[in-house]
Amino acid sequence: MGRMYSGLSQTGAWGCFDEFNRINIEVLSVVAQQILSILSALSAGQKRFIFEGREINLVWSCGIFITMNPGYAGRTELPDNLKSMFRPISMVVPDTALIADIILTGEGFDNARGLAKKVDVLYSLAVKQLSKQDHYDFGLRSMAALLRYAGKKKRANPKMNDDEVLLLAMRDMNVAKLTSGDLPLFNAITNDLFPGVDLPTLDYGQFKVQIEEELKKMNMQLSANAIGKVIQLYETKNSRHSTMIVGATQSGKTTTWKCLQNALSSLAKTCAEGYENVIEYPINPKSLSLGELYGEFDLATNEWADGVLSALMRKACSDDRPDQKWLIFDGPVDTLWIESMNSVMDDNKVLTLINGERISMPEQVSLLFELSSLAVASPATVSRCGMVYFDSADLGYEPYLKSWLSTKPKEFQPILSDLCTKYIDPLLEFKKKNCKELVKVNETNAIQSLTRLFDTFARKQVDTFLRELDGTFPNKDSIYEYWVDGKQFTWQNFEEKLEKSWRYSSSAPFYKIIVPTVDTVRYNLIVSKTVLESVSADFNQTSLKRRLRSEPRASTFQLAAKI
Repeated sequence: MGRMYSGLSQTGAWGCFDEFNRINIEVLSVVAQQILSILSALSAGQKRFIFEGREINLVWSCGIFITMNPGYAGRTELPDNLKSMFRPISMVVPDTALIADIILTGEGFDNARGLAKKVDVLYSLAVKQLSKQDHYDFGLRSMAALLRYAGKKKRANPKMNDDEVLLLAMRDMNVAKLTSGDLPLFNAITNDLFPGVDLPTLDYGQFKVQIEEELKKMNMQLSANAIGKVIQLYETKNSRHSTMIVGATQSGKTTTWKCLQNALSSLAKTCAEGYENVIEYPINPKSLSLGELYGEFDLATNEWADGVLSALMRKACSDDRPDQKWLIFDGPVDTLWIESMNSVMDDNKVLTLINGERISMPEQVSLLFELSSLAVASPATVSRCGMVYFDSADLGYEPYLKSWLSTKPKEFQPILSDLCTKYIDPLLEFKKKNCKELVKVNETNAIQSLTRLFDTFARKQVDTFLRELDGTFPNKDSIYEYWVDGKQFTWQNFEEKLEKSWRYSSSAPFYKIIVPTVDTVRYNLIVSKTVLESVSADFNQTSLKRRLRSEPRASTFQLAAKI
């Protein structure tokens, strides 16, 4: 900060420090002394003054401006001595209709004033009537992005009239982020604003065919929802260089961007016009500290060490090839790391590091955030990004189940399909109404666990036998106390697998003693099968008393490791 203030003083330039109250309170106290020395020299009319122990020139025209958004997480309250050095200016709500009129006129629309009024009404009604969601933003920045996108659509479709172009832009920029409950209301508002105007349908032709081909390669179902989300992500990325895909786990976020990446890359290989190869750079920002992410100075040597993001971004931005580069941030968003990306996500498209380096982002580089919630993100962050919302209710578990069934032998598919139809829906309904889940999972995740356990335990002979057998479990104990003996084709109790003559070794340390119980036998069977099948599994301990008694989870992993 001292070097920047020194430069402003000697050149007479103006400096604007955005998000000034994100600076730590310890640094702000030092900044206050630096600014005070400059202001005191200006008040005294000096042309040279002492700044941080050095005598430097002072040009009277230098100025310091700061912007801040008070009240957000990660912000610091400015000290009173620092507040007194600045003249406060409060911003008022802008005239969005006038701004929209000017932008539309610049984009070449004929009836710009009338169309601007419709855009203003749409966004004001959306704020008032749609539900409150963390990823919704109907502010000025979102409106300006819509109007610029409408101008891009107008130039791409010169034969389309202005009403149709604007209506199409409204749908492309907003439908992707709406929840299933808000979508009918949004459609009703647009129908009232544009009576008698039919929404034009764009023919994606070769692009849509390639999306379907990529979904088939990934063994995914060609549902209208899946194809529509890929197209929505494509259109959103074309309108904004920063895009967030928001939704719960198992809602199709990763599949969507990977399908889009593969489709664009495949079309680029065929030399299709308008498509480029896509290179992705995945990052998990929450697994790194701020210094590891953005870079930091070594306190001992004062040497600069690049962070993961700064190194990847410098590499991507210095690549002159026309390939698209996607920096993918896969992980939760919080104000501690995302606020430093504000200058990258807005129109400046510049990453500013604490060593003074500025990395400009070219047209072929874009940001993609994959996350489940924006509950802790500030409005400044939300407004800078295009949004694609994934509702797990729209997808459901049926596409996953169909894809899983398609991997089974054809003679078994009808039988498995009938069993799934008979049992899964009633069981999910029973679980929803009567069961208390220690670890809540959505329906798709529950079905995925079921199919993976089925694949883990199923063998051809046992599988055939279970299909032919239409009996009941033994009356004794619950169904969880039995396993299928593939050699004898019978149900066996886990107790029978316990060592009857087990004795602990008196010389063994206490922490190495593994007491075999029904729990350890059962979990050991599951873990060993999942490990051998390379399937991930999560085991949760629920009772401290039970843990102290037998420690089944730890001993299970020790036994599995021996296998």
